[in-house]
Amino acid sequence: MKTQTMATAQGNQSVLHMLQVLFFGGLLLLAQTVAAAAQDRPLSFADLAERISPAVVNITTTTAIATSAGPQGAVPEGFEEFFRDFDDDGPRSATSLGSGFVISADGFIVTNNHVIEGADEILIEFFPGGGELVPAALIGTDPKTDIALLKVDLTDLHFVPFGDSDTARVGDWVMAMGNPLGQGFSVSAGIVSARNRELSGTYDDYIQTDAAINRGNSGGPLFNLDGEVIGVNTAILSPTGGSIGIGFSMASNVVVPVVAQLEEFGETRRGWLGVVIRDLNSADDPAFGTVGALVTEVPAGPAADAGVMVNDVIVTFDGQDVPDTRDLVRMVGNAPVGKTVILEVLRAGELTEVGVTLGRRETAEAAVVAAAETEEEAPEVRDILGMTLSEITPEITEEYNVAVLDGLVIIDVTKGSDAAQKGLRVGDVLVEAGQQAVTSFDDLEARIAEATEAGRTSILVLVRRDGSPRFVPLSLE
Repeated sequence: MKTQTMATAQGNQSVLHMLQVLFFGGLLLLAQTVAAAAQDRPLSFADLAERISPAVVNITTTTAIATSAGPQGAVPEGFEEFFRDFDDDGPRSATSLGSGFVISADGFIVTNNHVIEGADEILIEFFPGGGELVPAALIGTDPKTDIALLKVDLTDLHFVPFGDSDTARVGDWVMAMGNPLGQGFSVSAGIVSARNRELSGTYDDYIQTDAAINRGNSGGPLFNLDGEVIGVNTAILSPTGGSIGIGFSMASNVVVPVVAQLEEFGETRRGWLGVVIRDLNSADDPAFGTVGALVTEVPAGPAADAGVMVNDVIVTFDGQDVPDTRDLVRMVGNAPVGKTVILEVLRAGELTEVGVTLGRRETAEAAVVAAAETEEEAPEVRDILGMTLSEITPEITEEYNVAVLDGLVIIDVTKGSDAAQKGLRVGDVLVEAGQQAVTSFDDLEARIAEATEAGRTSILVLVRRDGSPRFVPLSLE
């Protein structure tokens, strides 16, 4: 019995020892895990900021603007010097500030289009500053993504690479750099708050961040912790105009192909499919499926030439799945112009492949604008009896404040002509000639011809000015 009791006691001690080992081992593993997690959060961004800041630039633009006359009335005595520069109508200039970043050693710089839009002069200041401003040339812009590419005539510059924005996860650390509110170089840090945000553009894919972004940060980079640019700081959501922790950076995977095209062509050249599409919804025919882009119109263009039909559901584009219309628009836009791609479409419940040779979106959009302008033809204008007359159109009615619906509007009067001497002026509406109504150029010319054949040297016309009638005899000689 004693021996058995001692064996039992020794067994209990072994079990206790094992439990102690497991307990303290677990504590050690937990401590190591916590330590590893803590290492994911940097104690300081200083090393990263020091390494990549030489590639971040301040951008100053100058735009010439016309001004009206200076202060009206008498200038108070003693203030003549203060008002001297306002005494003429000469040009003035407006200055704006923004940010950008260098992407190549030979001086290519990325910024926002709205930072440099309309600028007559673009100047670059490199970190750490010192006041030296370097002129930059505009290579190209893309208003659809609000991206612009500049070039300075320098070499051996510090530059930063683009990263893969698709690998950025909500909660990842990011760092923004730029020139907020004209204060000079500044760094702010935060996290990725959300992905795939849309604001108003066709190609929007914004990273939302709570890193402080203010006016002047526009065009600056948003970095990951590897020092790669994963976004271009573009906009903020704020009722006050200052940062409230909701900033937006255009994702690098949208920016990279745009920059490549601007560098190569000075403009964008996006693929064009030529269809009107919408997302599927629960009210659609079940035969359409649940994913893809539903074709609602097929105007003249590449898709029509290839045989794409209304009610086709595009489920793949060039081997890529099409979740919705937004993704399809981006896929097509990123595809090379002139490339023949295979669409897999769901038609009447069956999958069909269609080969489409892509056109160029910019060319198609320009054609639409040109067609719209052609449809809105300018009114006919003719010079008759010392007057330049126009048909009445809604635009003419608004421009000349015309209250009469029928007749011909005087839009110019020849200096020294009989019409000018008789007091006719721009905005008068000629409604009668030879005591007969005039509603067209043919009417007026017919009345003039009749008067000439009858041997008369003048013709009596009726004009209305601000609704009031006035008879005026005009010479036919």
